[in-house]
Amino acid sequence: MPPNIVYFDLETQRTANDAGGWDKKRDMGMSIGVTYSTASGQYQIYSEKRVNDLVNELLRADLVVGFNVINFDYEVLMGYTILDLPHQIRTLDLLVELEKKLGHRLSLDAVATATLGVGKTGDGLDAIRWWREGKLADIAEYCCFDVKVTRLVHEFGRDQKHLLFLDRFQQKRRVDVEWN
Repeated sequence: MPPNIVYFDLETQRTANDAGGWDKKRDMGMSIGVTYSTASGQYQIYSEKRVNDLVNELLRADLVVGFNVINFDYEVLMGYTILDLPHQIRTLDLLVELEKKLGHRLSLDAVATATLGVGKTGDGLDAIRWWREGKLADIAEYCCFDVKVTRLVHEFGRDQKHLLFLDRFQQKRRVDVEWN
């Protein structure tokens, strides 16, 4: 049986400022979390009420793939659990891996635009505004798209052994990756 790779992203209810700073990610609150499982071939959308189901899916995965999940998404989730998620879940954080190679951080949008020809459909501040407006379907759609983009970027890097990204001058650059 092939491994179950779970692609994951979440959006928050509050900004870092609202929560009291970037060191208070656990107080930002999850609005919506989304996964895509290669075992089921399906997306799952989790509301805050179902955060334990989300954590359980991540714990059961053979590998969780995300973009900035170790230092952001897991930190937000640890506001809901006593588990030390970065140390208990086998994770491939694409941002962490790219930062190791390049020596600086990239946005998912910079990678997706250059590699796939599609950019993100919004940003986290849009999702927080939608949360305040009660537009959960908009958050879920945006988050599902981010999960899909993350999956496509991961699969491209795995298969082609490189990714493209736009540097700060909007020039396309290439970075080699080694993802199985």
